Amino acid sequence: MQDWLAEGRQLNRRCGPLRETITAQIQALPLEQLEALAYALFDFQGPADLTAWLAAIS
Repeated sequence: MQDWLAEGRQLNRRCGPLRETITAQIQALPLEQLEALAYALFDFQGPADLTAWLAAIS
């Protein structure tokens, strides 16, 4: 849980407030993909990068 909170803060800093649908999509990710997201978010410049990343793993 603590990891998700830390990652959520990082996502908010990079992408701004997240829509409920995006938050739900992230929360549904398996641990392996959450870990990949944690690394990928270092390269994100904004919400479009997060949306593209989520679309790419679907």
